[in-house]
Amino acid sequence: MIKYTIGIDVASKDVKACFGSIDIHQKFKIHSTRTFANSTSALPKFVDWIAKLQKLKDLPLRVCMEATGVYHERYAMHLQQEGFEVSIVLPNRSKKYFAALGMKSKNDKIDAIGLAKMAAQQDLMIWTPASKFFYTLRKLTRQRQSIQEYKTTLKGKIHAEKASAHPEEIVLNQLIQHEEMLKKQLKNIDVQIEQHLKKDPQVYQKVKNIEKIKGVSTVTVSVIIAETFGFELFKNAKQLISYAGYDVVENQSGKRSGKTRISKKGNPRIRRVLHLPAFSVVRFDNHQFKTFFYRILGQHHIKMKAYVAVQKKLLTTIFALWKKNEAYDEYYNLITNDNYKNSKKQSLDMNIETSPDKLQPQCA
Repeated sequence: MIKYTIGIDVASKDVKACFGSIDIHQKFKIHSTRTFANSTSALPKFVDWIAKLQKLKDLPLRVCMEATGVYHERYAMHLQQEGFEVSIVLPNRSKKYFAALGMKSKNDKIDAIGLAKMAAQQDLMIWTPASKFFYTLRKLTRQRQSIQEYKTTLKGKIHAEKASAHPEEIVLNQLIQHEEMLKKQLKNIDVQIEQHLKKDPQVYQKVKNIEKIKGVSTVTVSVIIAETFGFELFKNAKQLISYAGYDVVENQSGKRSGKTRISKKGNPRIRRVLHLPAFSVVRFDNHQFKTFFYRILGQHHIKMKAYVAVQKKLLTTIFALWKKNEAYDEYYNLITNDNYKNSKKQSLDMNIETSPDKLQPQCA
C-alpha cells in the first residue's frame, strides 16, 4: 500500500464513510464502510474508527468529501483540526469522475466508495477552512434573503386581503405592521453587512472596486463572496459558472436539435442575486454589458436568454476583479493606444442620442 483514503458522503442527518487504500499497482481496496450520525457527538467515534483501520501510521491519508451546502462543514472542520488532510470537491467534478468509472448505480454508500477512489487516484487540492469572517457574512446574507422572501409573501397576503369580498381590518392591520417590521429588519441587516465588511479592509476595498459596476450593490457582491467564501474553491471562471448553474446543457442527437439551456444545477442564491443587477447594468447604459446584451439578443431575439447571458458575464467579471484586486473600468476593453478617450466620448454620445428601445443589435 502507498496511500490510505477516506470517502465521505454527507447528508443532513448522517454520513456514509468508506476507508480504503491503493497499492503500487493502482489497485484500490475497500477496508471498511460505516455510517455515522452527522452530529458533534459522533465526531470522536469517527476519529477512533480511522485510528483502528490505519494500521500503517507512516502512510499518507487523505479524506475526500463533496461540498454539500453546510452539512459537510462539521466533519471537514473537525478532521482538519485533528490534523487530517481534507479535500473538498465540487459535486459536478465528482459526478464526472463517477461517470468515467462507469458507476451506473447511485446511493450514499456507492458515492462514499467513489470519493475514496477519487482521493486515491487523483492529486486533489488540500482544503483550508475559510475564515470566520466569510461564515458570518454568509449567515447575514442568508438571513437577509429569508426576510426579503417573507416580506414578498406578506405583500401578496396584504394585496389579497384588500381585494377580498370581506376584508378584515384586524387581520389587515397585523399584516401591515408585520411588513413594516420586516422593512426595519432589512435596513438593519444591510447596515450589519456593511459594518461586517469594514472589519476586513482588504475585502471591503475589493467590494468597493466591484461596486463601480453601475447596478451592482454591496448586497449583490456580499452574497456572491459569502456563498463562494471569497472564491476559495475555484481555480477558474469555468468552475464558478458550473457551481452557480450557468453552465450550458445541450440537447442534440443526430438530426434532432432540442433546446439549449443553462443547467440550474448549482447555487440558486447566486443566480437569484444576479437577476435584477443584469437588468440594471443594461438599463444604466454600461457600455460593456449593454453592447454584450444586444449582441446576444441579435443572435436569437429572446430577451430573457440575453439577460441570463448578462448574469453569467457579471459573475465572471466580479470573479476576475476579485482575483486581480482591480477596480471595474467600463471602458477597459476599449483601450487601444490613444483611442481610449475618443472611444469613451463616442460611447457617451451614443447613449445620449439613442434610447435603449431604438438601439440596434451590434457586435462588440
